[in-house]
Amino acid sequence: MQPTPPAPPTPPVEFPVVINTPEAPSAQAVYEAQVALRKELRSQVERLEEQRGDLANSLRSEEATATERAGLESRLRETDARLSSLEQQLAQADLSVAKAAAVPGAVVEPPPVKRDGPPEEVFMIPIVFTIFVLAPIAIAYARRIWKRGATVIAPIPREVTDRLDAMGQAVESIAVEVERIGEGQRFLTRVMSDPGRQLGQGAAQPIPVGQAAAQAVGQPEHR
Repeated sequence: MQPTPPAPPTPPVEFPVVINTPEAPSAQAVYEAQVALRKELRSQVERLEEQRGDLANSLRSEEATATERAGLESRLRETDARLSSLEQQLAQADLSVAKAAAVPGAVVEPPPVKRDGPPEEVFMIPIVFTIFVLAPIAIAYARRIWKRGATVIAPIPREVTDRLDAMGQAVESIAVEVERIGEGQRFLTRVMSDPGRQLGQGAAQPIPVGQAAAQAVGQPEHR
């Protein structure tokens, strides 16, 4: 009886090895990264320029001692060196942004803004109507009011003036007559109220009269 040959060994199971390779960035992502780098470099340059200005002002101060001046000069030289290096990097970043923008698909135009309201012509029509229609009407009406206010007033006729003068003279004459009547009433009241001059039996006695009263009662007015 022949021996059974041994079974062949089972080959090992090979599992697929998956290697996660990062995907290449898109052209737009590269462009945005270059723009962000340039923005950061510009911000650093501005901060260094402000720092250099502060150092220069401190160095020009008269209160700084010799030691402080030496330290300020050293810091100023270091700041100038950093500023020069950053400016070179900024120039290189500008060039990189220009190159990245030249790649198709790097620069994506923003979509146009959709207006849900009425078109712009609807707002322009009232403005044009106001300027070319309402404004001339308002100007013409204002000129009409101004001309009406500037009209010369006609003079009063001569007949009316003479009549007013005659009425004024008549009022003055009436006032004089009323004053005479008042003087006579006051004179009679004074005579009647004087106890030493009461009227009695016998002949009448003369009563002294003042000059003003005599002129008012006894003498007529000469016109």
